[in-house]
Amino acid sequence: MKHLFKIDSTGIPISLISINDYQDWLEQQDQQTQNWLDCNNFNGQGVSTIPSAQGQISKVIYVISEEHDFFIAGDLALTLPPQQFILNDISDSLVSSYTNREQLETEFAISWGLSAYKFELYKQNEDKQPSLAISSSSIYKKANSFVDSISLVRDLVNTPASDLMPEHLSLAVDKLAEKFSASTCHLIGDQLLEQNYPAIHAVGRASVHEPRLIDLQWGDTDAPKITLVGKGVCFDSGGLDLKPAGAMRLMKKDMGGAAHVLGLAQLIMSQQLPIRLRVLIPAVENAVSSNAFRPGDVLTTRQGITVEVDNTDAEGRLVLCDALTEADSESPDLLFDFATLTGACRVALGTELPGFFCNKQRLAEKLLDAGLISQDPIWQLPLHKPYKAMLKSDIADTLNSAATGFGGAITAALYLEMFVSETTPWVHFDVMAWNNRKLPGRPIGGESFGIRAVFEYLNKRYSN
Repeated sequence: MKHLFKIDSTGIPISLISINDYQDWLEQQDQQTQNWLDCNNFNGQGVSTIPSAQGQISKVIYVISEEHDFFIAGDLALTLPPQQFILNDISDSLVSSYTNREQLETEFAISWGLSAYKFELYKQNEDKQPSLAISSSSIYKKANSFVDSISLVRDLVNTPASDLMPEHLSLAVDKLAEKFSASTCHLIGDQLLEQNYPAIHAVGRASVHEPRLIDLQWGDTDAPKITLVGKGVCFDSGGLDLKPAGAMRLMKKDMGGAAHVLGLAQLIMSQQLPIRLRVLIPAVENAVSSNAFRPGDVLTTRQGITVEVDNTDAEGRLVLCDALTEADSESPDLLFDFATLTGACRVALGTELPGFFCNKQRLAEKLLDAGLISQDPIWQLPLHKPYKAMLKSDIADTLNSAATGFGGAITAALYLEMFVSETTPWVHFDVMAWNNRKLPGRPIGGESFGIRAVFEYLNKRYSN
């Protein structure tokens, strides 16, 4: 996405105007500008280009509300012609709703880049796009970092399972590690049994694409340890509890948790946060074969907890529990996991608001504040202990899923909590990883949820 930005101080000027300031601004313009806007029935909202006497674009006006919106650039990068533009005049009242002008200009640049995102692995787009000149090198670097990280999430989620199986996810992690001088380790196939990751192996063994645990580590070994765990189910058929066709259609996105932690990891590494980062991705395909795990099977997990399989379509929590056990064994300062885990969370919050669970309320409150500051809304759901009774098994320590769908996001989180020590600050994100509708800066398709909020929290805690 770097071609959308250029360090420069020249370009067709964009005037960013508050709706409340538009009339005052209009009265200060020359007669040609006023006549042009009047003849084109411009109503003081949205975007309009203003021509010069020679018929070229002399400037752009973009009128918006004063409410702070991270996607402040809207879809300008999709509506303006392929020329170079620069943010120039900004209403003082707009700046006042941000921390400072630099924050506004940074979010304008990021949202410009995100709105221009296109997934082009199979369908090349020859249309030229406008570019944004950025005079500040710090804004340029930060904008590129955020756009690249979120685009990585989108690219991975948008890639179909035919080209993104566990081995391809390994290559993506290795590529990221090489870029930032991180180290990686991959436990593949029967190595998972040798190294005691039996639940990951059980879920992924039916596929010709061998299951694996991908491990990335970066940063100073003496720095605070932050561990990210991402669900990497590259395709979910439902296993022997086969999904219906409609529910299977978008299951290429079931590795969305892995995509989220890789996008967040890229953001952390590119911004050089002073932490010790570890990323664990249990990567599998939940396939159907003669050796697929079955409803009623009892699995022994890495932690030693025995799990009776109530439903093979509740596989994400099975691969996560082994990875969480390993993550917790090092007593990290913070442990985050991201997963496209339950439809129940989507029913509760819709597809555009990610739910999260946290075992430390003070941490949860700070994350909620970070979500508000970063304009990346997240919503806390309760770890309601009485619901844990729904996971009771007569023959094992626990079931992998409750018999009822009621409270499904909560029972899934309670299952995961069994594999995290009470002393480890832990946050579980249940995300959609997909835009069902087009919004400014957010095309239909793969999407990141919550990683800007988490980064805001980490940056504030460890960089200041």
